This record gives sequence, structure tokens and C-alpha cells, in this order.
Amino acid sequence: MPWPLLLPLLLLPAVSGAQTTRPCFPGCQCEVETFGLFDSFSLTRVDCSGLGPYIMPVPIPLDTAHLDLSSNRLEMVNESVLAGPGYTTLAGLDLSHNLLTSISPTTFSRLRYLESLDLSHNGLAALPADSFTSSPLSDVNLSYNRLREVLISAFTTHSQGRALHVDLSHNLIHRLVPHPTQASFPMPSIQSLNLAWNRLRAVPNLRDLPLRYLSLDGNPLATVSPGAFSGLAGLTHLSLANLQGLPQLAPHGFQDLLGLQVLDLSGNPKLKWSGVEVFSGLDSLQELDLSGTGLVSLPEKLLHHLPALQSVSVGQDKQCRRLVREGAYPRQPGSSPKVVLYCGDTQESAARGPDIL
Repeated sequence: MPWPLLLPLLLLPAVSGAQTTRPCFPGCQCEVETFGLFDSFSLTRVDCSGLGPYIMPVPIPLDTAHLDLSSNRLEMVNESVLAGPGYTTLAGLDLSHNLLTSISPTTFSRLRYLESLDLSHNGLAALPADSFTSSPLSDVNLSYNRLREVLISAFTTHSQGRALHVDLSHNLIHRLVPHPTQASFPMPSIQSLNLAWNRLRAVPNLRDLPLRYLSLDGNPLATVSPGAFSGLAGLTHLSLANLQGLPQLAPHGFQDLLGLQVLDLSGNPKLKWSGVEVFSGLDSLQELDLSGTGLVSLPEKLLHHLPALQSVSVGQDKQCRRLVREGAYPRQPGSSPKVVLYCGDTQESAARGPDIL
């Protein structure tokens, strides 16, 4: 076999994995995935879901990378339970669908390699300030709990700048406490934050977080006023869909979102705004979803306020895309090409006539 063909075959086992099962605690399933040349490296995923609270602390293999303890009616998990052999090197831990009502600042302090933590579908009412400082977390799911007030600083992790994704949706949150300006510990590296379906009546103060994705869907926001998104120039995706009550968009309410590329305002039939100045400052916006807002025709001069806009969803199943009509040549000095929005039913292949703005 020629060398160019032989080399990829020699390297293949080093980048692919094989899955096998191994003996495990009664009722659990242990799945082993091997890596490297001649399967020299292995990681084990242990699934002990749905067995009941009697299993804690369950013995697990020393090379366990992910442990699933969901749906076990667990009422308490503490530091000593998570300190046994195999636990301290976990990369993923699933405690969802249990009966947890509280955690302590030291609950996860021994898990110094933990990257993914799922605490969703429990009864947590509070989150201690130092809950995750010992772990290099990149994904924390706290959705479907009973959290009311949350400290932003509670998500300070041992991540060394790693992007953190936080899901706080479907709680009872009415207030987020900002990160202290004079704090001795660093700003949490939250890049994705889901606050959908909580009880926020105003856009929370998230100033200086390195956010790129933010969802406030389903909250009873009363208004979006100038300064609401101050300090979030790096945000690229904002969702304000299905807001409760009578949301109102004030002029220049989004002016601080210089890098925003996607804005979702769908599902707001009672949404009110006072002209296209609402979108002032959104020079990077490419996608705008206005479907389900009661807006049938597009406001005049919309494209003048949104120079980078490529597509708009409006009405029901109606999609508009930005096109440039070059016009006659030679073009007069200083003139610019005419920009139009071609709108058509998304359920049909044939586009309808253009809406020219």
C-alpha cells in the first residue's frame, strides 16, 4: 500500500472511539468509549437514572466522565456524597428531575473538572454566591426551578475565561443582582443567558457581561427604554418573543446593541412602538422577526435605519429579503443603488411583488 494511503489508516484509531459496556452498579448502565491508538484511553458514561434515592452515594468506575442521576427523587446532594472515587474527576453531572430544594456553596467544591451541570426540574429556591467557583463549568442548566432572585456573581467559575452558557428559564425570577463593580473576583464569563418565562418587568442590568445570546421571551416586560441594554455591545442575538402584558418599545431603546445581528420580536400582538426610531443604532442587524406582532405592512424608511438588514419576517408566513436594484448605468456621481425588500409567502415558491422602501 502506498504511504499516502497508509498514513490515514494508521491515524484513524487515534481520532475515533469505540463503545462497549462494562459491569456496573445494579440498575445502572456503564458505557465505555475508548480512544487513541490501540484503544489506550477510555472514558465511561454511567446512567443511574430512575432508580430511587437509595442509590446515593452510588459507586462508579474511576474513569467516569459523565454521571446521570436524574429522576431519582433525591432531596439532598452534598459535598461528601460527591467526593467518592470517580466523582472528583467528573466532566458532566445530571441531577435533573429530582426533589432538590437547596444546595450549599460547597456542594460541588470537589468537582474540579466539571464542565456540564444539569439541575433543571428541581425545587431550588436560592443559589449561593460561591456555588460554582471550584469548577471550570461551560454549561449550567437551572431551568424549571423556583428561583426568585439570582446573583450574577453566583456564576463565577474556575473557567479561566471559558464561555459559559446559563439556562435560567421557567423560574420565578423577578430580579437579577448585578455583579459588584468593586468585586475582587472576576466578572462571570456568561456568553449565553436564557431568562425566558420568568417574572422580569424590566430588562435586568447585565452590564459588561460578555453576552452574545440573550433570551427574555415570555417575561412581563413593560417597556424597552434607552439604556436598557447598556454595556452589551457584543450581543449578537436578542429574543423578546411572546412578551406578556402590553410591551412598549421606546425610541433608541436598542441603541447600545452595536453588534446585534438577530432580533426576534415575534408573538407580540400587542406590541407598541413610536416609529422606526425604535431600531436606531442597530447598524449590524441582519435578521428581524416581526411575525405575530400585528404588523401587516413594513414601516417606511425601515431600511434607512437598518443598513445591514437582509431579511424580515412579518405577518403570517411572509418573508422579506433585501435586494439591491442597480438601476441605469452609468450611475450618477454620488448616487446610491435603490434597495428593495422582496416579500413573499414562505409557503409558496413564487415571490410576490416587491415592497420598496
